[in-house]
Amino acid sequence: MQDSHTSETTQKSIETMIVSGILSAKIRPGTRLGENQLAAVFGVSRTRVREAMMRLETRGIVHVSARRGWFVVEPSAEEAIAVYEARRVVEAGLLRSMRMLTDEGCKTLDAHLNEEKSAMAAGDRQRLTYLMGDFHIRIAELSGNAIIIDILRDLTARTILISMLYQSEFHAAQSHDGHCRIFEAMQAGDFVRAAELSVRHIDEVEMGLDLTTRPDPLSELRRSLSLPPRTASSPLRKPQLQRSN
Repeated sequence: MQDSHTSETTQKSIETMIVSGILSAKIRPGTRLGENQLAAVFGVSRTRVREAMMRLETRGIVHVSARRGWFVVEPSAEEAIAVYEARRVVEAGLLRSMRMLTDEGCKTLDAHLNEEKSAMAAGDRQRLTYLMGDFHIRIAELSGNAIIIDILRDLTARTILISMLYQSEFHAAQSHDGHCRIFEAMQAGDFVRAAELSVRHIDEVEMGLDLTTRPDPLSELRRSLSLPPRTASSPLRKPQLQRSN
C-alpha cells in the first residue's frame, strides 16, 4: 500500500501532468480523462486518480459529468471574461509589488524571449502556445511566492483553454512584442510601467477572442474523422459586464 506521502505525490504528479498538457496545448477543452486509463498510465488505483481529479475540479481545470466521467473544462464566454479580469489583477499586482530584477532573473526572461523568437521562426505553434503562457509564469516564479505561482499557473492554463475555443487567429508576433515591452520596463526598474504594460498586453489578447460564438461540441469527433470544422456558429449573447477604466 502507498503511504500518505506517496499518495499525495502521486496525486500531484497526475495534476501536474494534466496541467502541463493543457499549457502546451496537447490536451484540449472537452477532452475526456478516463479514470481507468489514467490509473493504468500512472500505475495507481482509480481512487488515487479520482482524488487528483477532485483537486483539479476545485482549481477550475476539469469537471465531472454524471455517468460519463471527467472532462477538461470548456470555459463559457462569461468565464473567459472573469479569467482575464483575474489575470489583470494578479499580474499587475505582482509587478507593482516587485522592487528589482536580479541578474539571474534578467537572464531567465531574456533566454525565454529568445526561445519565443526561435519558435516563431520555426513556425512551431504548439511550442509557441506553451512559451507565450510560460512567460507570465516565469515572472511569477521570480517573486518566489508559491501561492502566486500556483494561482497564475492555473489562470494561464484556463487562458489557453479559452484561446483554443475562441481565438480565431494566433498573433504570436504581437504577444511577443508585448512580452518584450514588459521585460524592458522591468529591466529599467519601472515596475509600475511594467504592470500597465501587462494589463495592456492582456487586453490585446482578450480582444483577439470571438466570444460571440459557441464552441462546437463535436470538434474532437470531427478531427478524429478528418472532417472540416463547423462553419456555422450559434450566436452567444455577450455578457453585459462593465469594466472599470
